[in-house]
Amino acid sequence: MNVKAEIDHATGLLTSAGPGNLSSGMEDLSDFACRAAEIEQALETLANLAGKGTRRSVQRLQDELAGFEPCVTVLGQVKSGKTTLLNAMAGWADLLPSDVNPWTSVVTSLHLTPGQKRAENGAKFQFMTEDEWDRLTSKGGRLGELAGRAGADSELQKIQHQLETMREKSRKRLGRKFELLMGQEHEYSYFDKNLLERYICLGDDFGDDSDAPADDGQGQFADITRSADLYLNCRTVPHRICLRDTPGVNDTFMMREMITIKAVRDSRICVVVLSAAQALTTVDLALIRLISNLPSRDVVIFVNRIDELSDPVNQIPEIEDSIRETLQAHDGPAEAEIIFGSAYWANKALSGKLDDMPDVSADALLAITNDLLGTTRIDRQPADQIWDMSGLPALMQALSQRIVDGLGTPLLEKLASSAVSIATSQQAAQSVMIEAGDHGANLSGYDLRKEFEQIARTHLDGFGSEIDEIIADFHLRADRAHENFVERSTHSLLTHLERFGPDLVWEYTPTGLRVLLRSAYSSMGARIRKAAEQRYEAAVTDTAHLLYRGFGKMVEGIQIGVPAVPDIPAPVALGQTIALDFNDSWWVMWWRKTRGYKAFAKQFRELIRAETEDFMTQMKDAQTGDIRTAVLKELQGFLDQQHDVLTDLISGRQHGENIETLFQAPAGQDCHGSLDTAIETFRRYSS
Repeated sequence: MNVKAEIDHATGLLTSAGPGNLSSGMEDLSDFACRAAEIEQALETLANLAGKGTRRSVQRLQDELAGFEPCVTVLGQVKSGKTTLLNAMAGWADLLPSDVNPWTSVVTSLHLTPGQKRAENGAKFQFMTEDEWDRLTSKGGRLGELAGRAGADSELQKIQHQLETMREKSRKRLGRKFELLMGQEHEYSYFDKNLLERYICLGDDFGDDSDAPADDGQGQFADITRSADLYLNCRTVPHRICLRDTPGVNDTFMMREMITIKAVRDSRICVVVLSAAQALTTVDLALIRLISNLPSRDVVIFVNRIDELSDPVNQIPEIEDSIRETLQAHDGPAEAEIIFGSAYWANKALSGKLDDMPDVSADALLAITNDLLGTTRIDRQPADQIWDMSGLPALMQALSQRIVDGLGTPLLEKLASSAVSIATSQQAAQSVMIEAGDHGANLSGYDLRKEFEQIARTHLDGFGSEIDEIIADFHLRADRAHENFVERSTHSLLTHLERFGPDLVWEYTPTGLRVLLRSAYSSMGARIRKAAEQRYEAAVTDTAHLLYRGFGKMVEGIQIGVPAVPDIPAPVALGQTIALDFNDSWWVMWWRKTRGYKAFAKQFRELIRAETEDFMTQMKDAQTGDIRTAVLKELQGFLDQQHDVLTDLISGRQHGENIETLFQAPAGQDCHGSLDTAIETFRRYSS
């Protein structure tokens, strides 16, 4: 249907509904989806031709490809427009409520699947555990713990008052169901606005003083919901993708801080949403600390709300300069890509409601359009033009490039390399079947299996010991850095007291500790990567030698690829806030309540040790544990695959005479041709 566009006299822009270029910027991701589909088809062919043993390995590759869902985590301050931006990225203006109350600590994940028909497929809501709720209500969350240690009694009283209100509201909302819900999940085969508001939006239904539980209205479960997963078809995305909305980093209880840190740790790509009116100032230290531990290539900064700028053409360059200066001054990812835009404009384009735009927003849109195009008259559909001006295509292009280059292409190369090994082993297995008894082997099937089990055990145990030794060295270095920091800072405190006395407030930044820990972590990651490369290569060599000893020249065509070393995740736990990060009234209160040199030193030691204990544990145990699991899993997967290959080769040698005629028949020739085609596909994509 052709829509006749008209000029809107209020803005001078053409008016129509619904942009037709929602997939603009996702060309790279679309190309990747085509390549992934080709690999998927070749794997299906290989699965149909593989032996019983290697079919399991092919299935693992198929599962890994089918489960590939790149995740983009969105970070920012409360009310920076994160949720509005996510709605625009999903092409669904009213998908998520954009007024989530600051007291809810909900990570909301949108699982988008390509589909011609936009539809909600399901939802899952996870509630807090009893320990999480107890930490929040008994200690005031991270902020309450910090206030108690720092001696900020007035702040602690404010938090306790807020918590009492929160507990009372929760009791009225849930009644006797409260205890039963802790740690549970609610799953639905659909979701809509009302359902979302029940779980992630805090309502205002407490006018009734009765003790009766609240009905199933807005915000019923909001206080205790920890995360929400929403599953939906999206006609704009060419490949599966997860968009993760996180709570703001400047919330009341700082309990969200750990939730947000975990979300970042589970994701490789982050979008930092800033408000153009505030941009990134030195006040936003929590956000800077968090992203400073991420590589620049994994961070995209989206400066939202340019529709609120009075002079966007001149203000945007100034804002970008200010952001880069602030990032550089605070050791942030200075080379991160910065994109300016307006989620408000994007959602206006999606909804088609272009005629009720405020004057300041319309003026900003006209100014930017004229600056980029040299005119305010548009020959395209206005919704399409506004969509482009909103910055969403540029943002999706940046994300698509990072998904494909950093995650997608390496995955296809890895899967293709493994598939080449499996497919060429099938060719060798067929040769063994046809020419059984003439391969020069001097090892029985039993001996082959026994030797391979010994190879696998040697490499897994040896690699595990190597990793443990590297991690133990990291623990020593991290503990030494931690202890040195405490000693240096305590010495600085005492020197300050000797020179200036207790009247002048002493300040000390923990940046040095974070730098030392980051350096130690980086060194550990490099050592583990090197050890993994050597171990993987040794495992490949030993496996190849064993196959040749068992089957001779028949296995010369098998290509065994060296497994790719998993990426070492960024040490995002270092972004956690500690008392020394507050150069404000908190620190002043702690300072003035402490008397005497020894009291200062003793209390400071206790404070800094307690404050750093949590992120030291995260760094030393949680993150290193994840790394250990990942690199060992990669080796285990390779060995499992080679075990399946060996099983099929042995089976081919044992039963070759019985099925020799299979590969001489026309059907057998077709099998050979299909296998050759699949191998050609895998080789084209393998590294």
